[in-house]
Amino acid sequence: MGKVAVGAAVIGAAAVCAAAALIVRHRMRSSSRWARALAIVRELEEKCGTPETKLLQVADAMTVEMHAGLASEGGSKLKMLISYVDNLPTGDEEGVYYALDLGGTNFRVLRVELGGKTGGIVSQEFAEASIPPELMVGTSDALFDYIAAELAKFITEEEEKYHPPPGRQRELGFTFSFPVMQTSINSGTLIRWTKGFSIDDTVGNDVVAELTKAMHRQGVDVNVTALVNDTIGTLAGGRFSNKDVAIAVIMGTGTNAAYVERAQAIPKWHGPLPKSGEMVINMEWGNFKSSHLPITDYDHALDAESLNPGEQVFEKLTSGMYLGEILRRVLLRMAEEAAFFGDEVPPRLNTPFVLRTPDMSAMHHDTSADLRVVSSKLKDIFEVSNTSLKTRRLVVELCNIITTRGARLAAAGILGVLKKMGRDSATGGVVEKTVIAMDGGLYEHYAEYRNCLENTVIKLLGGGNSSSNISFEHSNDGSGIGAALLAASHSHYLEERS
Repeated sequence: MGKVAVGAAVIGAAAVCAAAALIVRHRMRSSSRWARALAIVRELEEKCGTPETKLLQVADAMTVEMHAGLASEGGSKLKMLISYVDNLPTGDEEGVYYALDLGGTNFRVLRVELGGKTGGIVSQEFAEASIPPELMVGTSDALFDYIAAELAKFITEEEEKYHPPPGRQRELGFTFSFPVMQTSINSGTLIRWTKGFSIDDTVGNDVVAELTKAMHRQGVDVNVTALVNDTIGTLAGGRFSNKDVAIAVIMGTGTNAAYVERAQAIPKWHGPLPKSGEMVINMEWGNFKSSHLPITDYDHALDAESLNPGEQVFEKLTSGMYLGEILRRVLLRMAEEAAFFGDEVPPRLNTPFVLRTPDMSAMHHDTSADLRVVSSKLKDIFEVSNTSLKTRRLVVELCNIITTRGARLAAAGILGVLKKMGRDSATGGVVEKTVIAMDGGLYEHYAEYRNCLENTVIKLLGGGNSSSNISFEHSNDGSGIGAALLAASHSHYLEERS
């Protein structure tokens, strides 16, 4: 009996030891996995680093590329497109003006009533319509007839007080957010369709002429006085309410910037110098590229798999389309190499663009003690349940690393524009006040991004007199109201009024 008891005791002790060994091995494995996850995060943090010296190099590179793009067509990755906008709104405009905003599968018709020097925007009204899918791949006449018919309907239903006096045409600003080679303030040929449109007989034709012919067919007597994009519309809207606005930046799904340049500083401009002496330049800065940009393996892979490899590099580092996708790629690597979400890699983590930047923003702004927003987003998007608090904290840290890089690079871009304009420091003791009109969902809704961008610009300027004279304003709906304001500032009846 004694031998049996001793044997049982030995077996029991062995089982306890085995269990203890399993626990130790599990802890060691968990510890090594966590160490690997932390190593991936630290590596990302280092590769995404944006010390002030690097940002100043990026800003200088932006200024150099701006000069090159203004010197000749194709001279730079920055297109530096001449917009033919040489009269931005002054705030004195009055009358009723219209805008047509075609930016994708929806379009809007707007009417804006302006009250002159003291009246501002008296009233505004808009109607929205969807483009039927068959018209996106049909004929040019069919698309523009549909748009003109909606404009006719909008005008027919408006009150009599908005009707123009006899012998006078309504005037309209046309926001056309597709690649166009502009040839005057109210003409431009379509280079190519994007966003799901494919209408061959529009390509190479003047889109204003196409719209004008359609309006004639629909019996609509409206004159298109300005063809613009949303960035220039944002600049116009900002200038209307604040005469110190000189730059506009869109930080949304994509990114772009426009600014007011001295006409004499544009070597590739061969036309007569405008009376104002100024010309608005559409930079198309999303295509900026420099060896100073902090680019990681995740960025290289994203770019290689994109529809436009090697293009829009700056946009892929800074804009709302891509921030969430960069985060997904980092999380996928952590799941594969460090079992960050358990032994199995969550299948949905392999789906490109499944993690949108608004979801990333929600996680980044989670202030709850247990980070429950992060928990619910990981569950909803990747079907990952029961994450630990330290896992969720690391996800928030990743959001911060990726967002901080994007916002600080955008800030360096803005500094580059200020340098080109000579507004980054006091000249002759005089500091010129400069307001930057901002728009786009990323800027408007991602507070951490917005605050980081603005604070970085101020720090890069040195925090002295120069920085105190630079400020930011949210200029909403440049593609709508901004286009109507440009119709007003380029009205054919301006001389008659004055």
